[in-house]
Amino acid sequence: MTGRAHRGAVLLLLISSAAQAAPAPGERISFVSCPIVRDTRTVPCWLAEYDGETYYLTIQTDVSAPVTPPMLGHLVLVEGVVSDAPRICGGIVLEPVRLSVMPEIDANCNTLLPADERYTIDFNPRPPGPSAGRLAFAPNPSGQPEPRPALEGPQTVDVYFDFDRGVSFRHPSDLMSIVRIARDLPARRVRITGVRGAHLLSDGTLLRESAGVGQRRAEEVARLLRGAGLEVEPEIDWIDGEAEADGIDDWRSRRVTVVLFPD
Repeated sequence: MTGRAHRGAVLLLLISSAAQAAPAPGERISFVSCPIVRDTRTVPCWLAEYDGETYYLTIQTDVSAPVTPPMLGHLVLVEGVVSDAPRICGGIVLEPVRLSVMPEIDANCNTLLPADERYTIDFNPRPPGPSAGRLAFAPNPSGQPEPRPALEGPQTVDVYFDFDRGVSFRHPSDLMSIVRIARDLPARRVRITGVRGAHLLSDGTLLRESAGVGQRRAEEVARLLRGAGLEVEPEIDWIDGEAEADGIDDWRSRRVTVVLFPD
């Protein structure tokens, strides 16, 4: 084989290997990585790199967004499904995606990329001033009461958490919903169970939350519900054993389950 032919064969092999390595649409992927901020002319976007690929996570926005942005200075746990949508900010789109900021500080997670004319974000910022509906405890912006169906029998509400974390900015609406259900039912008994979760990454690594996190979550939710107006003294329980994980929606194991009983 001539030198030119050999180089051509190597190039074809590299191209073939790269194509095989690219994740297919619909593939679940889960990894821990440093988040990366890329500036754009409109709003910064968040990316992460894993196994030779770059993934788009979300844009920089406030706590009302469906996906809460990660943080520099911390690793992020990324759980998502590969989409066939066009790349955003140069990254493969994950839809749906869940991001969980890891508690420990990591000084290596500090990458900021300058704006690149190839990447733009179609983003219409909200008007200046307070944004009704965006604040955690803001009233209904329409001013009209929202119709609610009549409740019958025990009601169960699951509240989900970031990895090894407690209540955050996105949880007040969940807690207020529980208080509302307790009043509408009305609840005579409330049981709160905190669960310690686990997560299986795509590379086979098993992450377990710290011991005692289930109890801490249950007690924190109970305290906040009392402060929000829950009139029933809740029963508190927790599951703090070795949680199992299979890499499919493992975020559901990181939770507090609240059951409201009418009698």
